[in-house]
Amino acid sequence: MPKSKPPYPAEFRQQIIELARAGRTPAELSREFGPSAQSISNWVAQSARDSGKPLPGKEGLATGEREEMVRLRRKLRQVEQERDILVKATAWFAARHDKTSTPSSSS
Repeated sequence: MPKSKPPYPAEFRQQIIELARAGRTPAELSREFGPSAQSISNWVAQSARDSGKPLPGKEGLATGEREEMVRLRRKLRQVEQERDILVKATAWFAARHDKTSTPSSSS
């Protein structure tokens, strides 16, 4: 399994993005500064989405939208878990109530 590297600092990424926008290719920036050409391409595309001008073929969510989606998915998962607990509790109390309120059929 490959080792993951800590993320590059935001300032560094921004400088690389500016160099790419100035005409340098991701491959040459990769050789000179270290991040993979794919990472640099991803940074440039994400920056374009964040500025409201996505690159052709690189449409997607802006960073803020992506963060909101992650937050909403977490909240949804929490609400679903709470609902499941309430369903189980309701079933348990209903079963308990049925046992205690069943009239005896003694003749």
